[in-house]
Amino acid sequence: MTAKPERSAMDLTGKLLIAMPEMGDPRFEHSVVFLCSYGDDGAMGLIVNKPAGDVRLSDLLAQLDIKPDTPERGNMRVHFGGPVETARGFVLHSDGYDANLHSMKVSEGFSMTATLDILEDIATGQGPERAQLMLGYAGWGPGQLESEIAMNGWLTTDADADLVFGLPDDAKWEAALKTLGVDSLTLSATAGRA
Repeated sequence: MTAKPERSAMDLTGKLLIAMPEMGDPRFEHSVVFLCSYGDDGAMGLIVNKPAGDVRLSDLLAQLDIKPDTPERGNMRVHFGGPVETARGFVLHSDGYDANLHSMKVSEGFSMTATLDILEDIATGQGPERAQLMLGYAGWGPGQLESEIAMNGWLTTDADADLVFGLPDDAKWEAALKTLGVDSLTLSATAGRA
């Protein structure tokens, strides 16, 4: 009988990744990523602070032939969730909503749904209390995220629903740093060893 490999003691599911300055990848510059899954096979997350230009939910609803019951319901901004599968939609939302059993509870206060029915529910006012719609996601292979963290590419912190859903996009990176007591002006892009 073969022993199962031990899982890393670090579980980042439901945490926020905060991009360090000079990360080197402009797609992640000043990004805050909510990690939806993390395990031995890699990690998957959604960038929560990068709007996808002027794209609104109403634009997607029109393409899908879904009519919102009020114009305001289509006003939700669409975000760039990451560089993988950018035509695929994901909704990160409060955990009091379940899309016909297709929602995945990620952590306390957060769930994710990637099925069309959540867009229909949002359009008719039956959706989650708080939500953010993303196109694409950020993905890491086995050991890749750990390596990026060790190379000082990311800081990690607990996710806060008010930060993720309540703050303006351009304030989220700084606010996430402040949860760690870090001021962006004092950040260094080089890792140190004691």
